[in-house]
Amino acid sequence: MKNQVSIGNVKIGGGAPISVQSMTNTKTEDVNSTLSQIESLYKAGCDIVRVSVYNVEAAEAVKKLVDKSPVPLVADVHFDARLAIKTVENGIHKLRINPGNIQRKEDVALLADCAKMHGIPIRIGVNSGSIPEDVYRAFGGASPKAMVESARRHITLLEECGFYDIVLSIKSSDVENMVKATRLAYDSFPYPLHLGVTESGLPGRGTIKSAIGIGSLLLDGIGDTIRVSLAGSPIPEAKAAMDILKALNLRKGVELIVCPTCGRTNIDVEKIAREVEQKTEHIDYNVKIAIMGCVVNGPGEAKGADIALCGGKGSAALYVDGKFSRKIEDNYVGELLSTLDIWHKQNEGNNE
Repeated sequence: MKNQVSIGNVKIGGGAPISVQSMTNTKTEDVNSTLSQIESLYKAGCDIVRVSVYNVEAAEAVKKLVDKSPVPLVADVHFDARLAIKTVENGIHKLRINPGNIQRKEDVALLADCAKMHGIPIRIGVNSGSIPEDVYRAFGGASPKAMVESARRHITLLEECGFYDIVLSIKSSDVENMVKATRLAYDSFPYPLHLGVTESGLPGRGTIKSAIGIGSLLLDGIGDTIRVSLAGSPIPEAKAAMDILKALNLRKGVELIVCPTCGRTNIDVEKIAREVEQKTEHIDYNVKIAIMGCVVNGPGEAKGADIALCGGKGSAALYVDGKFSRKIEDNYVGELLSTLDIWHKQNEGNNE
């Protein structure tokens, strides 16, 4: 079990639940737009939100953002240690720095002293695209060992300052390298790990890359907080991250089992499933719902589901707790959802 740190009221590491992060893409000094996006990310499931701090105006905006944000905020600062210090003084909950561009010992010492005084953690965020040049040359490129060596160097600088409130991330756009580097970091350091496939691409392929990289590590018990990095609006990042955690039973919610359909299918499985998914997104308790198109696998899947709909010719069978409940001939989604409400009331306390 890794060390635990606190980002505002959110714990990372030490057995705490896996938290979800994302990052705004508004101009940080535009406080209203940035707050609006932070609020949207919070509603989408984010526990922590990062903002970029690239000038004095952005650092000053941190004060208002922290005061009104519904979640703890992280300042992403590159190149300029003075800006990082200013954001800490303005109330940020955590710093993210890149060892590839803040390297001077005196700068790191000032940051460590300031963060320690204000009781906030620092994430050392290693990216394959910004490894220190000498490390890059020594290892012949941005290999997993090069990324971990870059992290080790910066960890040592902070530890020499007596600073141990550290979070670590080792990110690459190459899924295999990200996984190998993170496994090596897990074996090498006692600090909680932030997982992510950086610059993974657009929603779709980028989501798949992130799910493979993040999911494979989480399955092995590696990782304490995650971010899915996608181009465009950050809102889909939060949903993708939540879906990854739900798929691994690390977040509560609906597990939707849907058959891929074939020529035997007699109901519109896709339409029914999409509507059920949309209308159950808000659910924060564990429930397994199966929507099956025919009698081949339908009854079998129904036995393992809390609520199941199995299509037939001109009708469907509804199952509750694995047992046949009734035959329905129309309003499939409405019947399923009303049955779900009754099931939840009867089982409240058992599925929390």
